[in-house]
Amino acid sequence: MPSRHHTGAGGLTVGAAARAVGVTVRTLHHWDAVGLVQPSSRTSAGYRLYTAADMAHAHRVVLYRELDVPLDEIGSLLDAPAGADASLRRQRELVRERLHRLEQAVGALDRLIEARERGVLLSPEDQVALFGDEWQPSWAAGARERWGDTDQWAQFAERAAERTAEEWREIAAEADATLAALSDAMGRGVVPGGDEADALAERHRASLGAYFDVTHGRHVLIGRMYADDADFAAHHDARRPGLTAWLREVVDANARAHGVDPDTATWD
Repeated sequence: MPSRHHTGAGGLTVGAAARAVGVTVRTLHHWDAVGLVQPSSRTSAGYRLYTAADMAHAHRVVLYRELDVPLDEIGSLLDAPAGADASLRRQRELVRERLHRLEQAVGALDRLIEARERGVLLSPEDQVALFGDEWQPSWAAGARERWGDTDQWAQFAERAAERTAEEWREIAAEADATLAALSDAMGRGVVPGGDEADALAERHRASLGAYFDVTHGRHVLIGRMYADDADFAAHHDARRPGLTAWLREVVDANARAHGVDPDTATWD
């Protein structure tokens, strides 16, 4: 008995035809069932045999399927090609729309890759203009070296890839306003743990949240990093001497109010 996956005397069996066309045997069976591509003959055992004409027909079906033409429209296109212009034009527009979406996706991926490499997708000059004269564009490279393999850096990159210069300007303005409010509160003798101090701590946490999600535990660790890092401490203390240490107390007190012990706070 001949195999259904070999070449028969009158054409190709279903397995060979499927391999030649680049589809599955199940697909050819379905196309046969719906009358789209039907084999012209059978073996003595009843197996399908696809002639050269059948194979040419099947290749045309594959072409239309690759163009996303619905299966139920392909039959009419093949049967009446002279009247198929409108349908082909519609499919051409659909392909163009898909190409546009793919180009947008490529652009988004390019921005994300660049953001994971550079951080802020602005020129060094624009970064200084937005974040202030004390800002050093090289900090982004240092941050990537330090945290580039973390989920938070990935989250920051995803957000940075979509942000415009105006959105960065708004973020920078809020960060500056928050620091000014903290400095003013310290100067007025606001006590860590009070309502005003807690509200300012939440505002500070929210401003950091523009970059990645900041839990209360993470906020504590960030406050500790500010105190331990000379550059961060200098940046805050330039506003008001001692602001770094005071901010850490404010953050710790607010964390306690939210059920987080600063002494055992963790990043996750």
